[in-house]
Amino acid sequence: MRDVLREALASWLDGERSAMATVVSNHNSAPRPPGATMLVGSDGRAFGSVSGGCVEGAVYDLAGEVLRSRTPRLERYGVSDESAFAVGLSCGGTLEVFVELVDDTSFPEFEGVAQDIIDGRPVAVATVIGHRDTSMLGRHLVVRPTDSARPIEGSLGSPQLDGTTVEATRDALAVGHTGILDHRSDAEAATDLRIFVATYRSAPRMLVFGAIDFAAAVSRAAAILGYRVTVCDARATFATTERFPAADEVVVDWPHRYLAAELKAGALDSRTVVCVLTHDHKFDQPLLTAALQVPSLAYIGAIGSRRTHAERLAGLRSAGLDEEQLERLHSPIGLDLGARTPEETAISIMAEIIAARTGASGRRLRDLTGPLHACSRTTSDSPSSGSECSALVS
Repeated sequence: MRDVLREALASWLDGERSAMATVVSNHNSAPRPPGATMLVGSDGRAFGSVSGGCVEGAVYDLAGEVLRSRTPRLERYGVSDESAFAVGLSCGGTLEVFVELVDDTSFPEFEGVAQDIIDGRPVAVATVIGHRDTSMLGRHLVVRPTDSARPIEGSLGSPQLDGTTVEATRDALAVGHTGILDHRSDAEAATDLRIFVATYRSAPRMLVFGAIDFAAAVSRAAAILGYRVTVCDARATFATTERFPAADEVVVDWPHRYLAAELKAGALDSRTVVCVLTHDHKFDQPLLTAALQVPSLAYIGAIGSRRTHAERLAGLRSAGLDEEQLERLHSPIGLDLGARTPEETAISIMAEIIAARTGASGRRLRDLTGPLHACSRTTSDSPSSGSECSALVS
């Protein structure tokens, strides 16, 4: 929904009806993850994408049918063997797309959900995408943290179903999981009940330490990937918003002191990425000593030569860090791409961050076997089983 949020909200506020198509599951090499959306307005305009082009036309037509019939639809798209021109995914994967109406009647809670997403408040939406009784399709249950003003809104049709779904949805929201709920009672299974949960949380953070030209390039690349970027440096002359227009904030402070304050404030989580680009021992050493003792951080990388890395490790060992903590340090930072310029180096760094998050090898795809978009990949000899994938939606 985030892909088309502003267009959908504008249509909803104008009292217009639109059709929203959402990828609810994918298999193998399907190009877009669960949660990817396309919006088709009553005027025929389309926004967003569900497949990167493979089945966009077919989904657009299906959205038109839903607008006319006012009945939600679930459709599966995969490889077609009938004709080279038949609707299917040329990548070899399969995906399921649920198309529903979005207006003040079919989704009265939509404005509140949209505002939560815009303001960065955590919220999840559980939607009935499968049921023998078609009148159940498209029902929504909005779930927020228990301390919210409106922790639960809407209903899936029964108090019992709402209760079990709220619990499962809160679990999904806690870890940022978007996908189809994988548990249901025998009675629910008999009705072909399927529930899709989309979770929305604030953007993951990237803390870039060191107000240098490489930091400016990393900030731009990270912003494109959806990170909320903070650039921090103790030198006020260099740490300015003019030098880092892509950063969400620029902070003048000693790096280790800023990290400690953010940690104490609860502003860091398991998605937080730390990039140490200062290349200055008096800044790097206390910062890395502190960062490597925070097990929840998603990634900690530091720029520098192999000689600098060896000296850095010696200093960290002297500071009392053990080998398990040191193993978490990505240094020298980045993947081996032959990068030279700040922009090339930024791509190298972001590529390593992605690989660290997904558990991918970082190797050339042509040297690997198995699905291109595997849920997990360890080596080319143990490709993904092709089970249903899920995505983390920020």
